[in-house]
Amino acid sequence: MTMSESVSDAGFEPRIGRSVSLDHAAELLGVSRRTIYNRIRDGRLQTIRTLGGSQRVLIDSVQDDRGHAGDMSSRSHAL
Repeated sequence: MTMSESVSDAGFEPRIGRSVSLDHAAELLGVSRRTIYNRIRDGRLQTIRTLGGSQRVLIDSVQDDRGHAGDMSSRSHAL
């Protein structure tokens, strides 16, 4: 049995390096921390909880949200 098989069998997949703090996500997206919380609540950003209880934003959802924001700005310029 390989390491990847045992990890998937247990249903746990580590995401080290694949998440950022809420403050860093806000900086990457150019928005406030409050906007990050709003986007998490609206389902636009996905988060995980660390073992210590901190909330972190998945980098994939930050990248998706950046793409979504780009689509929205290009639509407003088209109007």
